[in-house]
Amino acid sequence: MKIVVTGGCGFIGSNFVRYILKKYPDYEIVNIDALTYAGNPENLRDIKGNKRYHFFRGRIEDKNLVVNMLGDADYIVNFAAETHVDRSIQNSSPFLTTNVLGTHTLLEAVRSIFRTRTVSMKKFVHISTDEVYGALGSKGKFTEKRMLVPNSPYSASKASADLLIRAYYETYKLPVVIVRPSNNYGYYQFPEKFIPLMITNLLLNKPVPIYGKGKNVRDWCFVGDTCAAIDNVMHNGKAGEVYNAGGNCEVENIELARSVLKIMGKSERHIKFVKDRPGHDYRYALDNSKIRRKLKWRPSVKIEEGLEMTIKWYKDNEWWWKSLKERLGAESRGFWER
Repeated sequence: MKIVVTGGCGFIGSNFVRYILKKYPDYEIVNIDALTYAGNPENLRDIKGNKRYHFFRGRIEDKNLVVNMLGDADYIVNFAAETHVDRSIQNSSPFLTTNVLGTHTLLEAVRSIFRTRTVSMKKFVHISTDEVYGALGSKGKFTEKRMLVPNSPYSASKASADLLIRAYYETYKLPVVIVRPSNNYGYYQFPEKFIPLMITNLLLNKPVPIYGKGKNVRDWCFVGDTCAAIDNVMHNGKAGEVYNAGGNCEVENIELARSVLKIMGKSERHIKFVKDRPGHDYRYALDNSKIRRKLKWRPSVKIEEGLEMTIKWYKDNEWWWKSLKERLGAESRGFWER
């Protein structure tokens, strides 16, 4: 089997590449990544010599590259995206380019392949986000049937991509499927995101910035569980469907910060409340009953265990994050939540 992964040098993408190569000894992976600021080849340094892994630097908006790479693929998994809400507020243009135009280019490439060749392609898996649903009040959960009401340029670009995916299924019957994960955390996550920002700041004895009063609620899932969900959808998901891969783990930002502080032996004096960001959604929570019922997937890593593993990884891998931290200057530029 040959899988083309786009954005495989990013956080979830690199974890997925490693997951697949370990689980399926006869699978081959081709990784296309533009290596923008969060696309880090060091995320996959340990598999560079693997003969079943091939890397090509390029953008998913490059149709000729994409068509050449996809020609004999059995599966495509699209992780390639600009993902950070705060960056989208500052400048939305890269988000429209990659998340909308890039997805459109991938879809057109797949359509041209199906139109002109006899192909073995089984599935195009598009990785979306829970943020396309907008914000929740204090009750209820997002189901796959909920209307998309994005509230940031980032989530609007991802919702646009989801609608393109749906349209290409309805119009051209392409074998596309969408996975909407909840907030992920784990190894190799760029240190501008909430959990690695907290961990790395504390390792440097820096404050932990929290938006507003820290009452915003997120549904958390360990990245290994998300990789298992994507694997399941890739092999067993039904074309044209959407699957929420939620962690069933709702936590207020302030409580998550306190958990990290406790594990790391730090006091709450390290918390620094900062001005809230524009359009900050109050709560996300995914109803994952569909993927549990249809595909028998469920998250297995509890938040306490996942945080301990993640904190240990960052402690043990300063070589990976320290240079990124210095380049990013995250602690001086403000708090990036996602």
